[in-house]
Amino acid sequence: MTPDYQKLCRAIDYEFKNIKLLTEALTHRSVGSINNERLEFLGDSILNFVVAEQLFDQLPESREGDLSRLRASVVKKESLVEIAKTLKLGDFLSLGSGELKSGGFRRESILADAVEAIIGAVLRDADFNTAKALIIRLCDTKIKQTIEEGPEKDAKTRLQEYLQSRRYRLPDYQVTDISGKAHQQTFSVSCAIKELKITTEGEGRSRRVAEQQAAQKALDSIAAQ
Repeated sequence: MTPDYQKLCRAIDYEFKNIKLLTEALTHRSVGSINNERLEFLGDSILNFVVAEQLFDQLPESREGDLSRLRASVVKKESLVEIAKTLKLGDFLSLGSGELKSGGFRRESILADAVEAIIGAVLRDADFNTAKALIIRLCDTKIKQTIEEGPEKDAKTRLQEYLQSRRYRLPDYQVTDISGKAHQQTFSVSCAIKELKITTEGEGRSRRVAEQQAAQKALDSIAAQ
């Protein structure tokens, strides 16, 4: 194990038995066919489950909708980027030449994906309980903060309520592009508000995520007017 990897292992409080899994988790697809996409898929799934379980146990009176919004706040890209920066993951990433030149080690989507991939790598290297413990260590502060602040209405809901309060038509969401393999698709969605002459674009690993991003950009545009 390299000294750098030892530093990262200390930061996440886990020592890998198979260091190749950690190497793979830190390897971006721009490097080649052996990369972190599959581990990211695995980590994303277990992350959502563990956070959902934590919220379910800690908030026995909360409704499904509130729990969903709280979970989304904990596992959103921005939250994962905060974790990645705390761990200084950018120092450990393996990137292709193009990504290196464009500053990929600072790109939020790459950092967030690497956090999920590390979770997936720990699951494969150890077991579910070990991966769960890692997630709780990484996300405990954000979970507590999110619970204290309460569930925030998602961007689409807030945009809809704003437009309805002014008797404007609801935004028109359209899928403009779908790229990537079946298990790792990226959706691009536009959000058009005719009365305000605003059109924004969102991108995400699902249509719902892309729509939320586009709605948030529309809210930001409205606030700037």
